[in-house]
Amino acid sequence: MTKGTTATAVYTHGHHESVLRSHRSRTAANSAAYLVPELRPGLDILDVGCGPGTITADLALLVAPGAVAAVDSEPGILDAARAVASERGRDNITFAVADVHALDFPDDSFDVVHAHQVLQHVADPVLALTEMRRVCRPGGLVAVRDSDYGSFSWYPEVPGLDHWLELYHRVARANGGEPDAGRRLYTWARAAGFTDITATAAAWCFVTPEERAWWSGLWADRTTQSDYARLAVGGGHANAGELAAIADAWREWGRTDGAWFGVPHGELLCRA
Repeated sequence: MTKGTTATAVYTHGHHESVLRSHRSRTAANSAAYLVPELRPGLDILDVGCGPGTITADLALLVAPGAVAAVDSEPGILDAARAVASERGRDNITFAVADVHALDFPDDSFDVVHAHQVLQHVADPVLALTEMRRVCRPGGLVAVRDSDYGSFSWYPEVPGLDHWLELYHRVARANGGEPDAGRRLYTWARAAGFTDITATAAAWCFVTPEERAWWSGLWADRTTQSDYARLAVGGGHANAGELAAIADAWREWGRTDGAWFGVPHGELLCRA
């Protein structure tokens, strides 16, 4: 792999509190269940795009005394991940800034290379998967999971949420990402040279009053206060009034008795 690649993309969500509110809820159980049965003590893992490190800390417990290298492109978020590791007593995790398009690790460094909700945000997902394959040991696993925005579904059909989804697609793609990544993972992995691929799908579901309040609240806040809001306005995709109306639609959906929201994900286990 040639270092110094210029393959980049803007992280549409940024790291506003409304974004981290979602990321901190992620665990190996609710976000990497397809991978967990493959883990055992002594394996070495690279966790790409670790964010605040809640999944990372769970993986570190499952493979201890194996080592986990947690990397992210944003230096600031690694401080949050370090704090989670310290709080949980995970002393088998190291942290570093990294670009998934050009990982600064030798070939064949890890038994498992994991990325959750990463490929939808990168400029060249095939290159990213090629790099993940390069640093994975022969016979090891590259495990990736991404949501698929075009498959999101909800009830009741609040019109403002249709506008939200259309706008999100435009903003994310203008930033170099692919929000409908879940359905594309298998094709991307084949293009990266994988031939032994197990593809699955799973979903998050938000239906109880508490789940609805949490999900609708974080998206209402994200729509008006996060980097996504700034990029939507700065890119000419929406104005502040439109974003406020979408946020109101999220709150309306969240208050509706019997409302339901489904978030499908594509998942792959790729044997190196």
